[in-house]
Amino acid sequence: MNLREIAEFLGGELIGKGDVEISGVSGISDAGEGDITFISGPKYAKMLKESSASAVIVKELIPGLDRPQIKVNDPYYAFARLLERFYVRPAEPSGVSSLAFVSEDASLGEGVSVYPFSYISGGASIGKGSVIHPCVFIGENSKVGENCTIYPNVVIREGVTIGSRVIIHPGAVIGSDGFGYTFHEGVHYKIPQVGGVIIGDDAEIGAGVAIDRATTGSTVIGRGTKIDNLVQIGHNVKIGDNSIIVAQVGVGGSTEIGNFVTIGGQTGISDHSRIEDGVMIGAQSGVMGEVKKGVYSGSPVIPHIAWLKAVSLFSRLPELSKRIRLLEEKIDEIERRRRSDGD
Repeated sequence: MNLREIAEFLGGELIGKGDVEISGVSGISDAGEGDITFISGPKYAKMLKESSASAVIVKELIPGLDRPQIKVNDPYYAFARLLERFYVRPAEPSGVSSLAFVSEDASLGEGVSVYPFSYISGGASIGKGSVIHPCVFIGENSKVGENCTIYPNVVIREGVTIGSRVIIHPGAVIGSDGFGYTFHEGVHYKIPQVGGVIIGDDAEIGAGVAIDRATTGSTVIGRGTKIDNLVQIGHNVKIGDNSIIVAQVGVGGSTEIGNFVTIGGQTGISDHSRIEDGVMIGAQSGVMGEVKKGVYSGSPVIPHIAWLKAVSLFSRLPELSKRIRLLEEKIDEIERRRRSDGD
């Protein structure tokens, strides 16, 4: 594509030669001749001097730049769209491999691909255009929507419902038993986990994620929510739409997480917590109870600004401890003198 075509595709304003041919899309430090790159803000403009990119996508025009620019409202989004245009190719339907097992009672839509060594159980259904990669297990009466991509070694147990355009990365387990036991007569008696899991349209589930089935009812992942690698979602958790859960987060059972929530990596959330819409939680935080809309960090979480002050103070504790000891010694000395003068 040339720059004129790219600008039209992005709905952007082209400044410079429109007939420059673009053969690739790359980050600013990796871009070479023939590539188009982007910068998300003026502070990155100086990096363009060392870049060999033939053109750049910007939010605000850079005066005096020696190469063409395409001005758009959101350069990062434009960059994502170009990566998709240049490098992502729609999967060609390959049908059902003779090395896969598909139950006679399963239902497969038009253009479904099932790769070798996958197992589709009775009563399962897969919507049109979905791709089931090798070594995937789909349990009884589970439903996968249209145009989903299920990568290798994913386990989708029985009674799971997955929406359309969902991506599930390798090694994820959807519908594993919730961690439910009651202590009775000296033993941990297992509580049957008979509920299901519902995953909304356009969600993405990272590699190695475990989403437990509900004890009764359903564990719910909302539409457009993105879950990073190695996240644990407990039974009966409900996560709203368009939330972001970063790697190694653990969410205790029966927790409710709202819409447009962002949870940083390695955060632990205790069971029966409630997190309102729009909350942002920093990495390695600990969450208990109810969290109102705002930005939080720490364990247990406190408002982020207060946490920054606390961290700053924490680093000074050895110095402050020393000063307190000196003050205590001076106070003791003053008290001794007073007692001596009184005598």
